[in-house]
Amino acid sequence: MADDSIFLGASRKPDDTYQQAESLLLKFGNRHGLVTGATGTGKTVTLQVLAEGFSKAGVPVFCADIKGDLSGIGAKGEDKDFLVKRAADVKLDPYEHSASPVIFWDIFGEQGHPIRATISEMGPLLFSRLMNLTEAQEGVLNIAFKIADEEGLLLLDMKDLQSLLVNIAERAEEISARYGNVTKPSVGAIQRSLLVLEQQGGTKFFGEPALKIADIIRTDTNGRGLVSVLAADKLMMNPRLYSTFLLWLLSELFEELPEVGDPEKPRLVFFFDEAHLLFNEAPKALLTRVEQVVRLIRSKGVGVFFISQNPLDVPETVLAQLGNRLQHALRAYTPREQNAVKTAADTFRANPAFNTFEAITNLATGEALVSTLADKGVPSMVQRTLIRPPAGRIGPLTSDERQTLINASPVAGLYDEMVDRESAYELLQKKAQKTKTEAEAAQEASADSTGGWRLPDFLGGEPKTGPRGGQVRGRQTVAEAAMKSVVRSVGGSLGRALVRGILGSLSRR
Repeated sequence: MADDSIFLGASRKPDDTYQQAESLLLKFGNRHGLVTGATGTGKTVTLQVLAEGFSKAGVPVFCADIKGDLSGIGAKGEDKDFLVKRAADVKLDPYEHSASPVIFWDIFGEQGHPIRATISEMGPLLFSRLMNLTEAQEGVLNIAFKIADEEGLLLLDMKDLQSLLVNIAERAEEISARYGNVTKPSVGAIQRSLLVLEQQGGTKFFGEPALKIADIIRTDTNGRGLVSVLAADKLMMNPRLYSTFLLWLLSELFEELPEVGDPEKPRLVFFFDEAHLLFNEAPKALLTRVEQVVRLIRSKGVGVFFISQNPLDVPETVLAQLGNRLQHALRAYTPREQNAVKTAADTFRANPAFNTFEAITNLATGEALVSTLADKGVPSMVQRTLIRPPAGRIGPLTSDERQTLINASPVAGLYDEMVDRESAYELLQKKAQKTKTEAEAAQEASADSTGGWRLPDFLGGEPKTGPRGGQVRGRQTVAEAAMKSVVRSVGGSLGRALVRGILGSLSRR
């Protein structure tokens, strides 16, 4: 294939013989794409072929490894009968095996370099999505971020946000007068959500050093794009954290990268696996944000490929912006599945050689209906395509192989240790301590100016006597009244004796 395209495979004639090579032009790699199909139909291999192709062309790639299989892209493949046969069927000659340069990442820091973001970078919209807050609670969170900006409080990790929420609850009346109603129950609900997030591993994700975008847009010494692989098998236990993290990363790319128009090849290709997790139960504001990012990030030179089982998982407003389509087999047993197949068939430019609806339900493993953007940016006619075999290993790396690649990574040592610098938590602690110290000093000053309690034979004071030498029964002090109350409550001569034995003489008889 030419240097300006990625070889995907070969289309087949109705009699299942070779027809022509199918490819994806690099200059349209930033026009986004969609890879769909039922479980076990070959989506992971297709993703690996695409990632290898972009990497070989010098384009960095970021992708999530949901099942662990994608890690094999970092190892050289081996000759296997079914792979050799497929290479011959698609006329891939020579069929060469090679490993792609990879960087392994892991939010939990177990199967790759730790990857982090700060609370401030995440922002109130994504954080509200992450914690599934109500509209009222989201409003309180927006106020919290506003106050942090005004008062110079850095929100880096979870204890920073927790401290700020405590401070807001204490100042609820003052803040409500400035920004609207802030109730302690709403603050408490956010704090409980933070606790749940903390138990799910949020403390490992939020903090510093935060990920630098430049570290996922790298090439090696041979000019190949590095493939950043996010270990997501454990992360998928918290789908909301997974989808929110990927959306945050996409937003960071959009905000930080400069405009480049339509380059000859993308600056980065981003694969969003299990895309339905992003759109499920997403509020309208978030969907609007996703649509905006997908539409505008193309001019930053970033291509986004959504991977999911069903084309219905992606909203129509986003689906309309995905120029490159690879559709693996779908089953049509239920009305919803039949609707999904029809939707998928209708999004392709029809091929008179076959019925697209029927073809989708009859595709074999490793086959896909492929339509990419042609020379003028027009979708090509859909073709039934046998996907080429990958150059890397099909299947996961061993733990030792993974660790070797982690140790040799260009970012080794940059993110291993978490840094806890002065931020909102420390500043609010200092402020609270200062307030406490000032209050104690004021209390001591007040006590010195008014004098202390004075009791006969108790605090060193002298009893006042009347003309005949008896004690004057004037107004009792607080302490005298309290002691007499104890005597009365105990009752009886024994009780009085016990109290006198403990506290001394209370009055003269």
